[in-house]
Amino acid sequence: MTQMPMESIRDVRAHLAEVVERADRDDTPTVITRRGREVAAVVSIEVLRRYQEWEEREINRIIDERMASTADGVPIEDVMRETLARGE
Repeated sequence: MTQMPMESIRDVRAHLAEVVERADRDDTPTVITRRGREVAAVVSIEVLRRYQEWEEREINRIIDERMASTADGVPIEDVMRETLARGE
């Protein structure tokens, strides 16, 4: 995997248009850091859309696999209860 440019949020603020142009024109994402920690990225809209499409395909694939499985599943009520308890 190629190394992505990394910049602090302060540096990105100073030249946001260039960062956006690099993502759009060159399809090069920029990782944004805050206090040395990676917190966000600027990517082209096409990269975001491809990721979202991939994610949806993967979710559907997992659902299809589980629906086709003859193994006992987890009741939806348990899944919902656990999900809500996590607060995510």
